[in-house]
Order: sequence, then structure tokens, then C-alpha cells
Amino acid sequence: MSEFVSVAKETDLADPGKMVVEVDDELVALFHVDGKFYALDDVCTHDGGPLAEGDLEGCEIICPRHGARFDIRDGSALTMPATSPTRSHEVKVEGGEIFVRLQD
Repeated sequence: MSEFVSVAKETDLADPGKMVVEVDDELVALFHVDGKFYALDDVCTHDGGPLAEGDLEGCEIICPRHGARFDIRDGSALTMPATSPTRSHEVKVEGGEIFVRLQD
């Protein structure tokens, strides 16, 4: 498992909101919903599309290519055409900074 990496300030991301950050040379979709932060690989497991370009509805991100939905809290695939989860990462906030640690 990697170390925590500072990716943004709390004030950089509206609630609700989303943005793409880079952690250890990987693109990660960072979400802010109901005062909590979540991080997923910015990849739809159906066709490799960029999840963060999709619409955020509550705790679901909708892939802009084919409409697959993923739960931002754990990366689980909620609707077809995606059948596999996308990787979820650990997030912590300290002193107004958002940190992400990539999971294996």
C-alpha cells in the first residue's frame, strides 16, 4: 500500500463536487458529498472511460459513455453495462488538506 499523498485543499472542492487528481502517477476521481470525501480510480470498468467526466447524483457517479453507475463510497458497480467494481482509495482530511492513499 502506498503512503498518503496531499491532493487538494478542502476548499478546492464544492459539496457536492468532483475533480480529478493525480496520486503516484495514477488518475483518481475525488468526490465531496454530504461533508465526506471519497476517491476512486477514474476508470469505468466497462470500457475504461473517465468516470469523473460523468454526472454525480448523490453517492453515484454515472459514466458519461454508456451510463454505468458506480457507488463513490466503495467503487461497486451498480448498473450495467459495468459488472466489476472500480478501485476505491482511502481518504483523510487533516488541517484543511485532503490526502489520498492508493489501495492495492
